[in-house]
Amino acid sequence: MIKVTENLEIIRELLATSAIEAERDPQAIKLLAVSKKQSISKIIDAASAGQRDFGENFVQEGLEKITQTRNMNLIWHFIGHLQNNKTRSVAENFDWVHTIDNPKTARRLSEQRPESLGPLNICLQIKVDKEPEKFGVDISQLPELASICAQLPNVTLRGLMCLPAVRTKFIDQRIPFKQLKKLADELCSSGIDTDTLSMGMSGDYRAAIFEGSTIIRIGTALFGERH
Repeated sequence: MIKVTENLEIIRELLATSAIEAERDPQAIKLLAVSKKQSISKIIDAASAGQRDFGENFVQEGLEKITQTRNMNLIWHFIGHLQNNKTRSVAENFDWVHTIDNPKTARRLSEQRPESLGPLNICLQIKVDKEPEKFGVDISQLPELASICAQLPNVTLRGLMCLPAVRTKFIDQRIPFKQLKKLADELCSSGIDTDTLSMGMSGDYRAAIFEGSTIIRIGTALFGERH
């Protein structure tokens, strides 16, 4: 039987230890609990232990969970590829979107975001490796996309996100994360401030923390196998 609260405590300790090793403040690193294909009971267990940020990859599944936890003051992140015909549902219900890779999607989210909710937090997904099956904006197109998003009225550009190719060695894992940090620094130098690096998962969280990650995405290590 999966003990979500126990797993949560272990993961928090691992993230904090890595932060200290990297000479960073553990409070500067947020755990995003990836709850796709997980039961609502497990989400409630994590929330009861203080977890507030949850990530969903599928719009309809996410909407159902948001509805069921409406009174729990949770923060919901959309972390899957977002189709343009589903932007309204995301704009009206989620707090974050991590996977913006084109101006059209960003504009639709801004237009469809209810003003009563305040701006939607967004990250730009960067293609750091040449993997055709993964989405993301090419690095050469990042400055233009960032400039467009920074000017939209109902979204707030918070930073960058990546899903690098799998690497097993710590030194190799750091390479794409270092690149993402450099891109974020370049945006800041150009006048587009960012405060978020959404990078690192169960297998490479330590390398991500050493390179400046502020959001670590953990799923099965916390909740167990997906259904």
